[in-house]
Amino acid sequence: MNENPEIFSEPMAAIYSEKIRVLPTRSCSLEIPERENDVRILHTLLGIEIKTGRRRFACPDLATARYMRIFARIGCREFAIPYDITRISTLADELETAWQRSLLLLETNSAGLTDQKLKRNRNRLLKSIRAQIAQIGPGDRMPEFKQSTKQRET
Repeated sequence: MNENPEIFSEPMAAIYSEKIRVLPTRSCSLEIPERENDVRILHTLLGIEIKTGRRRFACPDLATARYMRIFARIGCREFAIPYDITRISTLADELETAWQRSLLLLETNSAGLTDQKLKRNRNRLLKSIRAQIAQIGPGDRMPEFKQSTKQRET
């Protein structure tokens, strides 16, 4: 196989480490299989949920559901969610774009390969992304906030 380092440099992992983990985040844990999953966003009477397989996970809003869908799709069980909800939508867009770009690069560099080899390369790509995100880590359960105020400093 002709391995292209550009594919396995993982722009998703770079976005996760450079733009997400530097923010105050809370960790999220999903009980999903570590493989590529089919994930859907559901609008129910009780709110927004993501569904993968037979499992459903409640989400506070659509932007968070889009963000969580990206990680659930690649099979990441633990990841960080930015505490600032105004940044989640743009980060979800960036991660989705990086995912689609990785798939496009994989497809163009795997032209002429059999379906079995193409699927094997895609699984290697997913494992690589999952491993890098797991190495970076999901962070703390809740972010630490500075407790100092003007009144307490005096």
